Amino acid sequence: MPKTVRIPITNVFLGGDYSGRILVGPQQQPMNVLLDTGSSALALDGQKYKPDTKGGDEVTDLAQYDAYGDKSSWTGAVIKTKVGAGAGTTAISATEVSLAVAYEETANMFRGADGILGLAYQPLDDAFQLPQATWPKRYTQVQVRGGKKTTVVPFLTQLADEDIAFDRVSFLTRRSFTHQGGGGENDVLNQGVLVIGGGEESNDLYKGDFQVAKVVADEWYNTNLKAIKVGGSLLNLHKLGPRGMPSNSIVDSGTNSLNFGPSLLAAIVEKFAPEQRTLLATAIGGRLVAAADLDLATWPTLTFVLEGLAGDVTLDVKPSDYWQVDTGQVGAAAVAITEGQERLSILGLPLMNGYFTIFDGEGGGGKGAIKFATAVR
Repeated sequence: MPKTVRIPITNVFLGGDYSGRILVGPQQQPMNVLLDTGSSALALDGQKYKPDTKGGDEVTDLAQYDAYGDKSSWTGAVIKTKVGAGAGTTAISATEVSLAVAYEETANMFRGADGILGLAYQPLDDAFQLPQATWPKRYTQVQVRGGKKTTVVPFLTQLADEDIAFDRVSFLTRRSFTHQGGGGENDVLNQGVLVIGGGEESNDLYKGDFQVAKVVADEWYNTNLKAIKVGGSLLNLHKLGPRGMPSNSIVDSGTNSLNFGPSLLAAIVEKFAPEQRTLLATAIGGRLVAAADLDLATWPTLTFVLEGLAGDVTLDVKPSDYWQVDTGQVGAAAVAITEGQERLSILGLPLMNGYFTIFDGEGGGGKGAIKFATAVR
């Protein structure tokens, strides 16, 4: 019978993105990994995990290279090892899990975490077959990308294939950036919950009914964003996304902002009051503003309309979720809105923070679904 396991998560180590602990290798070494529904690979910092081939880690002739929207990237050797999560009677683990040991990475890749756990679909879990075992030999990024392209099975998919846990992961989050002045990891605002294998049974984490958004492609958690409301002003969106993307939006736990293409961002900002546009222009550029200058009660709610499995899904992001007070320093505020790729909207933590969010890889008749219910925070 598949299990469900809860893991405490925190945004402290990554300044906003959430991470949680998994157990890796023959010794089940605790590793704190970024939890990312916008990618699929499981990779660890090679400075923090050394393969134990005598203990049971198996080398392969596969290597991986992965790059992300913030221009971070890594290159690593794929090994097969044991990976687990949780403790006690609900703990889960799988053997011969494909895991990349990163030996080359950008400075902003893992930051305060030990690695990254991708939670999306197998087509994103690219790997490359090389002439020899890739560990301890270290192929360059160019050599890796010149290998024979294939994919490996993501951790969540393997758990489902082996009937250990359903291909389903759920989040309770509260912030997009770390809250300052409340005790770091001990601050409840910096804490959350990850549920592996379940969601709807965790009725202490949400209230009311779920709205179910349609996943339109088994790659990222791709969605069709139909419209955005800024207060009472409506912006209808074109369904077509950028070249290479199967939709115009994704819901992504690994992005701590609402990220819009330049044209859409300009249209959204134009719907705010003039004095609000001035503050947004400053903050979207990455600068902190004084929280006392905001008067959040006067700011509009942002409403996102997604194509659903049974009618439109309407999700609200309150001003207190797209503005993050006591960020960087007590009394300062940052806006969780950023500029990205034209015709692509990445709906990150500000959207999720108001909801208990289930990424269900087995929903929607097998194509996947994202379920939202009001979070108990």
